[in-house]
Amino acid sequence: MPTHERIVELLRKRGALTRADLVRLLGVSRATVSTAVGALQRGGLVVETSPATSTWLPQPGRPGALLTLNPSAGAAVGIDFGHTHVRVVIADLAHTVLAEAHEPLARDHDARQAMATAAELTECLLADTDVDRAKVIGVGAGLPGPVDAHTGTIGSSSIAPSWVGLRPADDLATLLDLPVMVDNVANLGALAEFVWGAGQGAKVCAYLKLGTGVGAGIVIDGRLYRGAGGTAAEFGHVTVDPAGEICRCGNRGCLETFVGVPALLGQLQGQYGPNLTAARMIRLATDGDRRSARALADAGHRVGAAAAVLCNLLNPDRVIIGGELAAAGEIMLGPLRAALERDSLPFVHAQAAVLLGKAGDRAEALGAIALVLHSTNRHVARP
Repeated sequence: MPTHERIVELLRKRGALTRADLVRLLGVSRATVSTAVGALQRGGLVVETSPATSTWLPQPGRPGALLTLNPSAGAAVGIDFGHTHVRVVIADLAHTVLAEAHEPLARDHDARQAMATAAELTECLLADTDVDRAKVIGVGAGLPGPVDAHTGTIGSSSIAPSWVGLRPADDLATLLDLPVMVDNVANLGALAEFVWGAGQGAKVCAYLKLGTGVGAGIVIDGRLYRGAGGTAAEFGHVTVDPAGEICRCGNRGCLETFVGVPALLGQLQGQYGPNLTAARMIRLATDGDRRSARALADAGHRVGAAAAVLCNLLNPDRVIIGGELAAAGEIMLGPLRAALERDSLPFVHAQAAVLLGKAGDRAEALGAIALVLHSTNRHVARP
């Protein structure tokens, strides 16, 4: 592949980069990079911008002028279907968010109504930002369940039953009249953190999404690892107690039945009432409530023990914690690190930095945009 095409691919996948970054990543001389960049700039495909305006997430310490794909050349749409919300983000090819919106969903929402809501939000945002539909290179969507890579069908362990058996890429493509690709929300969180967050520069990045459901996404050498059928890293369904409660997936004693938000709230609702939320539980723990802190710490130990198995198998250099429960910070991370160190091989845990994610509640929507930018061959949409 010619150098100028490799540069376009890197900028599409990684966002803003300096010339020095390109030299390092491509393994070519500075002169070769300068020549190729000059040609791309003259052709209007690449522009030079300042660090302050080029990225979604802060990247302190990155010196020098940054190169991006021309922001006016196209846009991508990211949709995150959560358990109780739908979020839509539109970004240009320079990886700058142009607009975003979200709407609440009922806990046991209807999937088709959720897709209709997402389509309405998308149309409104495209109109508000004056983005030409012809320049939308694709739509990415994160779904709350395993996605069969061959059929696009949502698997039976989906956290929202109405999604099971649907092919949302086809349904959304019909609603939006745009190309759509879908993936599991944990995979998209991993991709967002690898590209713009706490996983930048990692060789093997393991992202653990801790919320109503528990999942994981694995990025190896810059690529999502999906397994043979697209359902790898169902971390929440690792069996931790064969005699435990029956999980929504049909097995007993899955990790999710111990550390998912419903399980933790169930331990505390006798004391704090049926309206207790994850956010309030975390506030209570932060304010010194011993019951809430103990529930979160015990969950951290459970996650750390399960993560030790994952780390022994994959030897990641980053373990990134995201999802609702990440807001508990060191209340969970301290016990998680201790269990990981206890149960993994010494050289494995020594290499695995355990970090909080940086993308927050936008991670899945941003990861959906990254999915589009990583997957499409349309570097620049033509009018």
